[in-house]
Amino acid sequence: MNFKYSLLLIFLISLSVNSQVGGESVYQFLNLSTSARQISLGGEVLTLIDDVNQPMWNPSVINDEMDNQISANYSSYLSGINIGSLSYARLISRRFGTLHGSVKYLDYGTLIGADEQGNETGNFGANDLAISIGYATNLPWTNLYFGINLKLINSTISNFTSAGFATDIALLYYSPYKSYSFTIVARNFGSQVKTFNGTTEKLPFKVALGGSYQLEYVPLKWYFTLDNLQKWNISVANPSEQTTDLEGNVAQSEIGFVGNTLRHFVIGAELFPESAINLRVGYNFRRAAELQLQNVRTFGGISAGFGIKMNNLKFNYAYSKFHSASNASTFSLQIDLNRK
Repeated sequence: MNFKYSLLLIFLISLSVNSQVGGESVYQFLNLSTSARQISLGGEVLTLIDDVNQPMWNPSVINDEMDNQISANYSSYLSGINIGSLSYARLISRRFGTLHGSVKYLDYGTLIGADEQGNETGNFGANDLAISIGYATNLPWTNLYFGINLKLINSTISNFTSAGFATDIALLYYSPYKSYSFTIVARNFGSQVKTFNGTTEKLPFKVALGGSYQLEYVPLKWYFTLDNLQKWNISVANPSEQTTDLEGNVAQSEIGFVGNTLRHFVIGAELFPESAINLRVGYNFRRAAELQLQNVRTFGGISAGFGIKMNNLKFNYAYSKFHSASNASTFSLQIDLNRK
């Protein structure tokens, strides 16, 4: 069988694999974005064709225009957690195409250890690391592109370590003559090869559908993502919406069909997408619903940012709101080494 169609077959098979959502699997850092541009558009954008950071989430966007571009990303996340990544793309040949490589890390900082009775046993550290390489190819005589990432993963908690591997596979429809593009991505399909304590845990497998549309007469580009399609019911009751009756009985809020459906949506908009200065805003419905407080406007789920191009440099900044008491800033610097 032709190599390209064999990869496509693997992609279709993987979509039928059932998996878990956040909090029920290992290596959750794989589903945290490190790109300021992506985060400012809601954190789940999949169709950034001209961004060397995007293949970390969607390998099918890898193209020759990314050749010799490098990007560094950093965020002082929440509670002293640091997260960052480094991406680079290289054109091997016009016949073969472009390879993309990336390194992603998450450092949890210094943690306080304790035994079963709560007695402190000293400090320890924890960190996660993933190294990936990706490749994409155009399916002959079509506007479809198929891409794949191969990832090696390592996670350390004190003197416990775990290792694993994962694959991202994606299919993209894109034409430079069309104002729209769309894609479907299956991420983190893999397994642990070394466990923390002998118990094998599942990887955070996700399936997402994304698209974008460039308005014809307005310098505005829209993005949308339908996330977590591998599991329809992803709703979790918000503890702040609990009610207690006169007898002390606690009742959880009920989440209906519409509320669960909206939790799959992430939207974003980019103003002046092809100019030297870009303005961006995004909204993550699930984050907003799960982090809201009663009678308090937290603005959770909102993100915003901007981008500046200067010759061969691109600087991107993102501000994301999680809660009334927490937010995060992300910085990205992209360099085109082919331009002087």
